[in-house]
Amino acid sequence: MTTIYDVAKHAGVSPATVSRVFNGTNVSAEKVAAVREAAELLKFTPNRTARSLRLQSSEVIALVIPDIENPYFTEMARGVEDAASEAGYSVVLCNSDSQTEKEATYLGIAVAEHMSGVIIAPASEKTDLTPVLSTGRPVVVVDRGTGYDVDGVVMANRVAGVAATQALIDAGYRRIAYIGGPEQIDTAVERAEGWRSVVSASEPAFDTDALERFATFRVEGGREAMQELLALPHPPDAVVAGNNLIGVGAIQVLTERGLTPPQIGVAVIGSLPFTTLSPTAVTVVRLPARHMGTTAAKMLLERIRGDKQPARTVVLRNEVQVASALR
Repeated sequence: MTTIYDVAKHAGVSPATVSRVFNGTNVSAEKVAAVREAAELLKFTPNRTARSLRLQSSEVIALVIPDIENPYFTEMARGVEDAASEAGYSVVLCNSDSQTEKEATYLGIAVAEHMSGVIIAPASEKTDLTPVLSTGRPVVVVDRGTGYDVDGVVMANRVAGVAATQALIDAGYRRIAYIGGPEQIDTAVERAEGWRSVVSASEPAFDTDALERFATFRVEGGREAMQELLALPHPPDAVVAGNNLIGVGAIQVLTERGLTPPQIGVAVIGSLPFTTLSPTAVTVVRLPARHMGTTAAKMLLERIRGDKQPARTVVLRNEVQVASALR
């Protein structure tokens, strides 16, 4: 088995220099090149486990998301992995299923395995980051806020709700419903606030309570809420879906009833992952999920490397693709 001493001898440097090269300490470019050439020739792999024990951390970060089946979060995970891999870090993907108990288990594992930090989309307002923060490890929160003083990357949710609703108003729709995720999740609430501000301004007598629904952020949630709305004595003539999977569920129900857009207008916050409709039939407010991931990973890496500045929150802008097949 090749050792650090074999590499040092072949490269003509001291074992300490070889260690500094693989630990990322400043070493001249000439020595770095010599050490890496020797390591490649001798097929030497640094003992990362031993290094982790010395540093009390590993070159691994945890990414905890609430729904691995949602393409929005898998796209975000790709962004995290891209940035982490470029910096020499690995990512462990953890799916909490929006359950705080399961989430707590993963956070405990991150601490026990000496992971360098955590990126998390909180399962709920009860998410407890104390076990990680108490160890001094950095945490970056994505998509949703928390009560903790940590870095965060979020979408301009209220703006997204405004943009989706305004597109439907501009197309001539007036009884516009809103279907969001769980009412305790700020993402759902902020998008609802955007919807409410537009419909109230357009129709002062508009009964927002009658056409507002909070469900799950999943296809089933969109289906159930859309069925409820269509059963009203005065059903909506359009709907804003608070995320991509809610949009899929709502569109499924409308299609089954023969009410495909533009018969009923649909605006979705988040890119539709799968649909039988033409993309031009639905207004989509695109959310830069992959950019959210890369931004969060870069912020976490800065903290891992010793950045001590006050906590920051980055708000990402969205892009509106207005349906061209409106009535």
